[in-house]
Amino acid sequence: MNIFQRIYSAIFKSGYKEIYTRSLDKVIPPDFYPPLEKDAIHFKHFGLIGDIVYAIPAMQTLAQGRNIHLHLHINQKSLYKKGMKHQNKGKILTEKSVELLAPLILSQPGFVVCDILTDQQVDFDLDYFRKYPFDYNKGHICRWYFQTYGITADLGKPWLTAKPNNEFNNEIIIARSFRYRAPGISYHFLAAYPNISFIGLKDEYEDLKNQIPDLKYIPVKNFREFAEVIAGCKFFIGNQSFPFAVAEALKVKRVLEVYFECPNVIPEGKNAYEFCYQPQFEKIVKQLL
Repeated sequence: MNIFQRIYSAIFKSGYKEIYTRSLDKVIPPDFYPPLEKDAIHFKHFGLIGDIVYAIPAMQTLAQGRNIHLHLHINQKSLYKKGMKHQNKGKILTEKSVELLAPLILSQPGFVVCDILTDQQVDFDLDYFRKYPFDYNKGHICRWYFQTYGITADLGKPWLTAKPNNEFNNEIIIARSFRYRAPGISYHFLAAYPNISFIGLKDEYEDLKNQIPDLKYIPVKNFREFAEVIAGCKFFIGNQSFPFAVAEALKVKRVLEVYFECPNVIPEGKNAYEFCYQPQFEKIVKQLL
């Protein structure tokens, strides 16, 4: 670090620390404990859908073995910065999002309700972490909930279950959103390998097919089927979006494309690889094959 970088860093950090401290003083801590007499714990979340998957360890920990009711707050304004493409037209979650997500959530241990938030009583607001003045482009999404509620869980173990779809045992499955793409990364080299399929949005598939002409597309009816495909694959490649959250939660063999401006997805446990440079990407794929 040269002298100008040191001066800039000192000024920036000093100013941020002051702003952070003032902001932190205004945050009222949430309730940490639900009423003991309750046999079901109610959670609220407004998305993103990947963040909901990353919130599952916190929900299961906070529920302490009781039934989980998840109420999703739809039609909230998108959190993505301008220019980041998203299929919900400026909304985080929609009614359709809940329809797709509910079959996956309700197939998980302890979850008995996954619906749209209306006037349900809520014990834990899983969006509360956003009141704290952290830089949410960094860190670990799962741990934002841990930090908010003073809990922990073993993130090296699977926290999502899905019956593997064995049709895809020999397939490399890819999902690559238009958001969070590492600069300088190309998927062209994968055209030399057989048995490669894409799961995700159709326009994302068409975009990647320009690099991998024989790329196949996997349609699914809902996110439970989506998870079953990933659970059954040879290995999974994805960037920082919902499909990788599913792969991470299932702990399948997985390869993460890390976006340098927002490194807030942290693979944990065995079979986890990550890259932000081309040679390392190609090495990992070769090694896994």
